[in-house]
Amino acid sequence: MTGRSPLRVRTGGTTIRRLAASLALVASALLLQNATIAMSAPAPKRELAPLPSSKTALVPFEVTPFPYHGEVPDKNRPFLDVADGERRGHSTVRGGTYWEDQTYSDQRVLLHIPKGFDPRRPALMVVFFHGNEATLTRDVRNRQAVPRQVTESGLNAVLVAPQFAVNALDSSAGRFWEPGVFAQFLREAGERLTELYGDARARGAFHATPVVVAAYSGGYNPAAFILHSGSADDRLRGIVLFDALYGEYDKFAGWLEKRPPAFFVSTFGKASREENATLQRLLTERGVRFQNALPANLARGSVAFVAATDDVKHIDFMTEAWVNDPLKAVLRRIPGFTRPAVAPAGATPKQN
Repeated sequence: MTGRSPLRVRTGGTTIRRLAASLALVASALLLQNATIAMSAPAPKRELAPLPSSKTALVPFEVTPFPYHGEVPDKNRPFLDVADGERRGHSTVRGGTYWEDQTYSDQRVLLHIPKGFDPRRPALMVVFFHGNEATLTRDVRNRQAVPRQVTESGLNAVLVAPQFAVNALDSSAGRFWEPGVFAQFLREAGERLTELYGDARARGAFHATPVVVAAYSGGYNPAAFILHSGSADDRLRGIVLFDALYGEYDKFAGWLEKRPPAFFVSTFGKASREENATLQRLLTERGVRFQNALPANLARGSVAFVAATDDVKHIDFMTEAWVNDPLKAVLRRIPGFTRPAVAPAGATPKQN
């Protein structure tokens, strides 16, 4: 008995060690498998949420007002009607000749998405048409503070401002003269805004967003033509003119006569007072009602004219008109698009 006992102990110990080793291998395999699964599993997607900080950028577009190689509407002559060797230019009454490579080739668009913008909520796209002798940075962004006014309006809105003639005495609409091009521009704007926002899931919101066109001064010309042939009436929520009525009365009156499901506001000072009186007369003749004050709510189909005093300077109209920051004042009258407030970082939400 005593001679066989040590052999059984040793044999039992070997078996135990082999079993322990096998269990260790199985455990290691399970750990490796779990680690592989964890590494291959996609990380949980973050939910769409209000934008934590504003985003502003000059973005190159493919569909823009310029370059333009067509004809001037109703003139039966090419837009680029001056040549100097291979160089092409456009002759104007007030500014003389402007060359395509300097004045009509900037395809950048100013985009702005304010802090707190939420693609899950009803939103607006504000499309701004600048006036003469303007650039997007020096004038639209810095001097006229258009992105700031959009932000401070409190609306869940984004800004899209294309460059027209660069720093020139020219109100030409370029490709926006062509039927349907403005609708193409809006579709591209939806894509570019999605890229700037940084999440492809917001694409649907930007492509479905109603549009408010705000035009200053010489921006009246592209504004008139997008109403006439822009093929975007299904997205237009409103048109706002800021001292920007210097012609094309029939296009504005004809659009309003059709009773579109959009509002129309023309604000003016001394510079365009007579022109606004002309449009009011045309509307009266066509049975289109309007009011001479900014309504509390810019409902669909409303038409309003807002006069500033004669001492208001045309060049300052986008910041000092009948009120300071008139774009902000008008946007605040559009119901149904309030942007949610964003709590400061680290703040504790109030408990009800």
